[in-house]
Amino acid sequence: MDKLLKNIGLVVLFFLFVSGILVLYNAPAQKYEDISLSQLVGQINEGAVKEIIIEGNELKIELNNGEKEKTSKEMESSLGESLDNYGVDKEKLKGVKVEVKKESSAAVWAGLILPFLLPFILIAGFIWFMMRQAQRGNTQALSFGMSRARMTDPKDKEKKTTFKDVAGAKEAKEELLEVVEFLKHPKKFLAVGAKIPKGVLLLGPPGTGKTLMAKAVAGEAEVPFFNISGSEFVEMFVGVGASRVRDLFKKAKKNAPAIV
Repeated sequence: MDKLLKNIGLVVLFFLFVSGILVLYNAPAQKYEDISLSQLVGQINEGAVKEIIIEGNELKIELNNGEKEKTSKEMESSLGESLDNYGVDKEKLKGVKVEVKKESSAAVWAGLILPFLLPFILIAGFIWFMMRQAQRGNTQALSFGMSRARMTDPKDKEKKTTFKDVAGAKEAKEELLEVVEFLKHPKKFLAVGAKIPKGVLLLGPPGTGKTLMAKAVAGEAEVPFFNISGSEFVEMFVGVGASRVRDLFKKAKKNAPAIV
C-alpha cells in the first residue's frame, strides 16, 4: 500500500512539474494591458495598431509604439465580424498584420486536467487515510484479547540477566539452581523418574527482586522469559483477562522451555 502510494505521488509530482513548465513556457514575457473591443477599433481607425494575434477568443495587440494590449472578441464570430459591429475602418484594418495561433495540445490538456487534479488528490488521500485507519482499527480489535507480555530473548546479551546480576539472596539462588539444571538438562532427570516442577512460588513484599530472580533463572538456563504485570490482565470487558492468560501460556508453550 505504501509503495503504491509512493508511486502515485511520484506520478502526480511529475505531472505538476511538467504542467508548471508548460505554464511558464506559455506565459507572456511582457504584461498585456486589458482594453475593450471598442478601444481596439478606435486604435485601428487611428492607425496605431501594428499586429493582432488571435488565440481562441483572446486577441493580443501590438501597437506601433511597442506597447502590448489584449482583449477578447465575441464568441462564435470571426475577428472581422466582431470589429465590423464596432464600426472598424476596413481600409485601416488591411494595414494591420493578423496572425492566428492555435493553443498547444499540452496547454489545453493542462488547462482541462489541472482543475480536477487537486480534488482527485484530496479524495484519494482521504480514502487512503480512512483505509489505513480501518486497518489499524481491525488490528487493534484483533489484538485486544492478546497477551501483552514482553519476551526476553536468551540470545540477547544486552538484556540477558544471570545470578551474577543479582546481589545477595544466596539461599534463594542455591534452591533455584536446581530449577536451572532441570531446564538445561531435562532428560537427565527424566531418566531417573524425576518430575520437572511446573512452577516455583517466590514470596516477598514488592521490590525485593522476585521478578529479577526469575529473569536470572531464565538467563542462567538460556530460555525465553515472559514478563507481564498482573494489572494488565484486568479489563472492564468480561473474558478479556482470561483470554490474555490463555494467549500468554500459548506463547510460552510455543517457545518452550520458557519461564513466565
